[in-house]
Amino acid sequence: MFYVYILKSTKDGKIYTGYTSNLRLRITEHNNGLVESTKNRRPLVLVYYEAYKNEKDARNQERYLKDGGKAKIELKNRIKYSLV
Repeated sequence: MFYVYILKSTKDGKIYTGYTSNLRLRITEHNNGLVESTKNRRPLVLVYYEAYKNEKDARNQERYLKDGGKAKIELKNRIKYSLV
């Protein structure tokens, strides 16, 4: 399985979108400062994920969410209001 995930920084409130084949390990890497793009935004909390059977679908969904647009705005709003 491959996962598209969204982490939220408890330090600055911003979100990070990524994909991986090992969700638990990847979150641990983020929170241990091993990921350059999030090491200064720790701690991070998993707020959303989706599972896919193949890597291509997960990569495409990650790219779709990172590119912005309506899908990302709606997802960010759902996450924001579910954490209040």
